[in-house]
Amino acid sequence: MEELIKYSLGIDVSKDKIDVCFSEMDNSQRVKIKSSHHFLNNNKGFKDLELWITKHKKLALPLIIIIEATGVYYERLAIYLHQKNYSLAVVLPNRSKKYMQALGLKSKNDKIDASGLSRMGAEQSLNVWKPMGAFFYELRQLTRHHEQLQESKTHFNNQLHALEHSAFEVKEVLKQQRKLIALLEKQIHDTFQAIQSHINSNEDIRRRVENICKIKGVGLLTVATVIAETNGFELFENIRQLVSYSGYDVIENQSGNHSGKTKISKKGNSHIRRILHMSSLGVVRFNQAPFVDLYNRVNDKTGIKMKGYVAVQKKLLIYIYTLWKKNEAYNPDQNKTSGNDEPKPLFLSVFENSSNLNDNIKNEIVPIETGTIQDELPFKESPEALFLSRQK
Repeated sequence: MEELIKYSLGIDVSKDKIDVCFSEMDNSQRVKIKSSHHFLNNNKGFKDLELWITKHKKLALPLIIIIEATGVYYERLAIYLHQKNYSLAVVLPNRSKKYMQALGLKSKNDKIDASGLSRMGAEQSLNVWKPMGAFFYELRQLTRHHEQLQESKTHFNNQLHALEHSAFEVKEVLKQQRKLIALLEKQIHDTFQAIQSHINSNEDIRRRVENICKIKGVGLLTVATVIAETNGFELFENIRQLVSYSGYDVIENQSGNHSGKTKISKKGNSHIRRILHMSSLGVVRFNQAPFVDLYNRVNDKTGIKMKGYVAVQKKLLIYIYTLWKKNEAYNPDQNKTSGNDEPKPLFLSVFENSSNLNDNIKNEIVPIETGTIQDELPFKESPEALFLSRQK
């Protein structure tokens, strides 16, 4: 006998309206669409949506609501539903797009998208979404605004350079361009001061940021951007989740006799990768161990500087995560500080509990030579087994 086991509500959000589709799944895993509708993307529309959900949710069965992350337009609705204690999942557009392509859906509109999301919520077990804290929402707005100002300044500087070297100079255009750049520089300075004040308003966060900034080459803006984009690492249980979220996870391209390039996915938060790129240049320039050692090792092996910097970026991210979780200050002489905040450390020494070692023996951190690797860092190994120690 067929029995209903689950309700699912798919929501496609645009600036002015939200399209919804309510479906149900039975114990034979068949999904049936019960109703579709659309509401305004405002508080009145949210209340009308609640009444509509109550009307169709006739049995005391689990209900999962799935929303596609469309810019910032979904956030008000997502926070509203979370506050009303609904089980809510937020998926990235590329994930929902691949799922709908797998269903064979060729057309695309808001109603079809809501229907596909509803089916996806019924068939899959999705992680429950939690909103960022107000502190990190504000910090994210400030850091992203700072990033946009920097990009605008670079754009207008390039324009000014072109105008200054053109065949004919128009003084009024040059004057206005320089004024615009000066204004952007002032806004960049003011925004940085606002970021600094916001960080200092919370003593615990200020202390954690200060501990991480002891890495020479890593500044306040770098740490602020990383914690703003990750909600203070609140939703990450281990390093692998963070690495994947940031787009530093390694992807393979191998099948049979074909062996393609192994590279990072870049399917993640671009704001984190952008800010860590600048910091990776800094820590290498200031000769900060172990980052410069990793850079030299990768550069010597591949002859490609950027691969070395990418490896340093990933390592920096792991260090920031670990120091934040452990609430410890960076110590360049303590290599195992770069580990995971897990029951087992990231760096293990096979001589750790040995009492009969010669005092002159030193431990060298070396990568395990197994599994798919990116810049000599094993990909498939668990965080606590990424590195082993051996005698020199």
